[in-house]
Amino acid sequence: MKLLERMPVVPLVYRSTYMERLHTLEGTRDIKVITGVRRSGKSELMKAFASESAASDSMSNNVYLDLLDLDNEELLEYHALHKRVIDSYREGAHNRLFIDEIQLCEGFERAINSIHTRGGWDIYLTGSNAFLLSSDLASLFTGRQREVHVFPFSFCEYREYFGGEREIDDDLDNYVRRGGLAGSYAYGSLTESYGYVRGVYRTILTRDLVQKFSLPDTTVLERLAEYMMDNAGNLNSPNNIANTLEANKVSTNHVTVGRYMSYLRDAFVFYNARRFDIKGKRYLSTQAKHYVCDTGMRYAILGTRNMEWGRMYENVVFLELLRRGYEVYVGKLYQKEVDFVVKMESELVYIQVSDDIGSQSTLDRELSPLLSIRDAFPKVLIARTRHEEYSVEGVRIIDVARWLLGDGPLG
Repeated sequence: MKLLERMPVVPLVYRSTYMERLHTLEGTRDIKVITGVRRSGKSELMKAFASESAASDSMSNNVYLDLLDLDNEELLEYHALHKRVIDSYREGAHNRLFIDEIQLCEGFERAINSIHTRGGWDIYLTGSNAFLLSSDLASLFTGRQREVHVFPFSFCEYREYFGGEREIDDDLDNYVRRGGLAGSYAYGSLTESYGYVRGVYRTILTRDLVQKFSLPDTTVLERLAEYMMDNAGNLNSPNNIANTLEANKVSTNHVTVGRYMSYLRDAFVFYNARRFDIKGKRYLSTQAKHYVCDTGMRYAILGTRNMEWGRMYENVVFLELLRRGYEVYVGKLYQKEVDFVVKMESELVYIQVSDDIGSQSTLDRELSPLLSIRDAFPKVLIARTRHEEYSVEGVRIIDVARWLLGDGPLG
């Protein structure tokens, strides 16, 4: 039995947040499923965790199976996969099972559910989003799974990858343009880097979605995704998007648009933020904002069309809040909008995001929604100040680059 061979001892960037989460779940009865958009580093994370757990535990029996490896071709039949795992069990050891590209084994859920029911295995899986969409997990594993969601590289991870010695403000602009899909960093040319990202994007649309859901063609899906990228951070609904597409001679309707939007969210191309009525402290069902999973993907697909730095910073901040474990909503206060209402247990924070607040009129405009809120929860304006933190009328004003590099939920 070949165990853990050809795996790096440590990844190029140690993804501590996800490693800590995996260690927290280690040894539980749950089936741990590592999810995330394509090329976000799921397989490398699992390899690193498998190596680390084996190195730190003298009682470990780590079985690592990469189903892309031709040496494991016989395991693409679920009975054979089941037998290999059961035969690898060692009494008295800490038996951990790691399977990469699990979807290549047809009927894999039967093998995994049987192994789980027998007990004695700590199970970790990764696979293509075509078969491990978030909406599929509960039915595949009947509620016995825990999802460990992986995002593309954060700004901290981007800086670590490139040595962290360059000027922070220049690095942020490069990060926003290039994004966090680390596979694109191997290319010296930004043109080639974007070509890599476009390839990932096309694979998600044509393989993970069109094939899985037997969509009649890609036109509506492609135009919808482009519209959502172009309008990241704007309130929208299936109705108004369908009307816009129809006006641009893309034949569709709000039902199809709503369904395709859910597919794009399931494949982690987009994340949504629902509206929250700050005065009434209730969630609103009408409209939502969507943010693209990676700003580099937005650049690769749309270029600089309708590009606004403020909206790109807002997108980056939104993703970072999700990484830090917050629930994120769009705030509504009478006719005003607060970019984000973020919650974690009993903690609640109001956040505005802006680009340049150098002029008094811009600063006043950005502060106005926050100062209109009458409760005592913290209020923060995250902007491109290039300065240390300061405050105005009780509102913390934090530079976006330094906030992204900060520790704790709000730096």
